[in-house]
Amino acid sequence: MRKLLFFVLAFVSIAESVPAQDDFIKDSLDTYIVREMNQWQIPGVAIGIVKDGKIVALKGYGVRELGKSDKVDENTLFQIASNTKAFTGTALAMLDNEKRLSIDDKVRKYLPWFALKDPCVTEMVTIKDVLCHRIGFSTFQSDFLNWNCNMTEEALIKNMRNVTPLNEFRYQYGYCNMGYVTAGAIIKAVTDTSWQDFFQHRFFDKLDMNRTSVHYSKIISDANAARPYTLVKGKLTRLDYANIDNIGACAAINSCVNDMAHWLLMQLNNGRYAGREVVPMAAIKTTRNSYMISKESASPSRAFNHFTNYGLGWVLEDMYGTLVVSHNGGSNGFVSNTTLLPELNTGFVILTNTDANWFYVALRQQLINYFTKQPYSNISAAYFKRFAENDKKDQEEVNALEEKTKSNSKLAVGDDMITGKYKNEVYGEMEIRKNKKGLTMYFSHHPTLTGALKPSGAETLLCTFSDPTYGIHEFPLEIKGGKVKSITVKVNDFVDYQPYRFEKTEQ
Repeated sequence: MRKLLFFVLAFVSIAESVPAQDDFIKDSLDTYIVREMNQWQIPGVAIGIVKDGKIVALKGYGVRELGKSDKVDENTLFQIASNTKAFTGTALAMLDNEKRLSIDDKVRKYLPWFALKDPCVTEMVTIKDVLCHRIGFSTFQSDFLNWNCNMTEEALIKNMRNVTPLNEFRYQYGYCNMGYVTAGAIIKAVTDTSWQDFFQHRFFDKLDMNRTSVHYSKIISDANAARPYTLVKGKLTRLDYANIDNIGACAAINSCVNDMAHWLLMQLNNGRYAGREVVPMAAIKTTRNSYMISKESASPSRAFNHFTNYGLGWVLEDMYGTLVVSHNGGSNGFVSNTTLLPELNTGFVILTNTDANWFYVALRQQLINYFTKQPYSNISAAYFKRFAENDKKDQEEVNALEEKTKSNSKLAVGDDMITGKYKNEVYGEMEIRKNKKGLTMYFSHHPTLTGALKPSGAETLLCTFSDPTYGIHEFPLEIKGGKVKSITVKVNDFVDYQPYRFEKTEQ
């Protein structure tokens, strides 16, 4: 279904424009956020804004957990997900600046065992290629396996050779989380320490980011951590935290707006914080070079935006003639944004604890418009209208599928022909078993994930995943000669756009 994506391509309406804005930050920010949180059903929001070397706003709104009174504050932890990529990109730019590597070096120089499907590409792919999403993978390709799974970092990197890229090498942008996992392994190979320790000693310690960590164990045990939520049939539903330690260099940072404000201040001060250099200015500039076109032209509804490119962990674009350096993040129950306006010496971070909202990008645009002195319009209202329309369509599709299972649908084969083990080249093994509740799907690399299966037609099964992050989808069966040859599995686009064909290995 059309569940929220890591990068929301929403539209902006200027229908309610007025000649000028009031002081939105001082006079309207609190009212605006609280009002829109209620509309979007967001339990908690935190925001940090810096300008001209000072913190001008550092606030929390709402609650960390539904049903409890504990408030979100500036120190509340959230999973910031892909906002982690800017840290990884900056780390590689620093190592480049220190001449310990070149971002144009081949990946195999540091990871001799690294391989992709095409042997020629394997030999050519560089550190820069994996950092700017141009290795040929399409957006989120193979993340059904990679996300929240039980495989090691090295095993997941080695599994990249089993993925058949949907794009040509260096020809088309495809947002690839595994590129950043690979980059994390390169940091370890070059520095003889882990990327986790590199982040701690080179970033967190020096920037007084005392609440920030990179381990799942830290957020699940923290007394001041936001709980993750999503919408299921219009109601907020609590999710488990995603355990992504094994792909951490692309998404594992836990942080708060207080700490992230220090990261922003350093980024806007040419790499300096509290009077000392943390990141060389040359490395900062390296991360903000445009290495890959991610969007070739502006849509008519975004005429204020002429280009969107990718650097090293940053999305680079222009808005109203101003450079915007930013990144979004999305994890189970969390979506967030970090934005820098270097020419205006301004930056902000927005953290939320439900993944079923576009408010975080609406607020981002609201703040960009404010700082670039654009006429006011309620962008959140425009985004919510589009979101509600999409959500309604999604729910109608799910309702229609569920109705099909209630119409005495019968499969063309018996349950005993469906049960057994299946295999996909990229994912690995999956098994369908029969129990008291019917057919259930089990995944070898996601031991806590199951899929309840019900017939929705002669050759289709409706799957309801135990984790709402993966959704509700109809899976086609391939039946030949009265035997099941394969089943095609699909999860929400939030995780992976691609379907996975699992071939039956037991008859």
